[in-house]
Amino acid sequence: MLYKYKICRIFCVNCFTYNKIMNKLAVIDNRKPFVKNVVKHKAHLLMLMPGLVFLIIFHYIPMGGIILAFKDHMLMKGVLRSPWVGLKHFEYLFSSPEFFRVLRNTLVISMLKLLCGFPIPIIFALLLNEVRHIKYRKLVQTISYMPHFISWVILAGVFIDLLSLDGPVNGFLRLLGNKPVIFLSRPNYFWFIMVVTHIWKTFGWSSIIYFAALSNVDPNLLEAATVDGAGRFRKAVSISLPCIMPTVLVILILNTGGILSAGFDQIFNMYNPAVMDVADILDTYVYRRGLIKIEYSYSTAVGLFKSVVALIMIVTTNRIARVINEGEGLW
Repeated sequence: MLYKYKICRIFCVNCFTYNKIMNKLAVIDNRKPFVKNVVKHKAHLLMLMPGLVFLIIFHYIPMGGIILAFKDHMLMKGVLRSPWVGLKHFEYLFSSPEFFRVLRNTLVISMLKLLCGFPIPIIFALLLNEVRHIKYRKLVQTISYMPHFISWVILAGVFIDLLSLDGPVNGFLRLLGNKPVIFLSRPNYFWFIMVVTHIWKTFGWSSIIYFAALSNVDPNLLEAATVDGAGRFRKAVSISLPCIMPTVLVILILNTGGILSAGFDQIFNMYNPAVMDVADILDTYVYRRGLIKIEYSYSTAVGLFKSVVALIMIVTTNRIARVINEGEGLW
């Protein structure tokens, strides 16, 4: 009897101690949810480490160079010992007619790419999602995003040959009895060529995320619509499109942040002096003033202007998206 009493007493003490320890751990967990989450998701965090290190080294650490926009950089003195000039470079920036010409070109090309190119991947994903032949659908999808992996250096050479005087496009025009046209030397054709080639290269790759979103559409909704007599077009518009709308809004917000990035690789490899008035954008302007003329401070000021505008556009677009779509946004 005494033996059983001792066992019960030890068990109760242990239970009391265990409960006491668990209560303390619960308090610690409540006080330190960050530590708890780190321990819980340590495997995922380790997988994120390479990307995080890359982001810190190449995106956050270089942000210290922003001070160049407020200094008159001298190579012999370095960044830290160069004299401060305040807003001198920004005053010159906003008083330069060349800057406003470049800004106009950047905004026009970016807006055309956004307005014409943003809906294309969505429409392509909705249409291809309705194809029932799986092998054919995968083949078309694979072919569509293959241009994404080809460099603009290569594609620019291909398009320059296609649109040259002796190229197949002008050869076809000759067959129709028309005169040949040097398309890439005509300012009135340049913006159209930039938008079309950009859409051709990117729409397949951009549609992948919409395919992933469409795979999460509830099949019960589609079956109910079929029972009610809805056709494929009606199901795509009334069910599939609203279901992927949160994804569409997020991509739209992110794309809006790059409104002042009109595509340096594409334009740098395809423009020429004949179309400089309509082809020179902020990125090529920074390249020319910063690396060729060695005006590091001024080019940094232009880059900082781009970053501030991008931040304002992202915040504004996110706010509008939350108002229109009842709280749905990037944050």
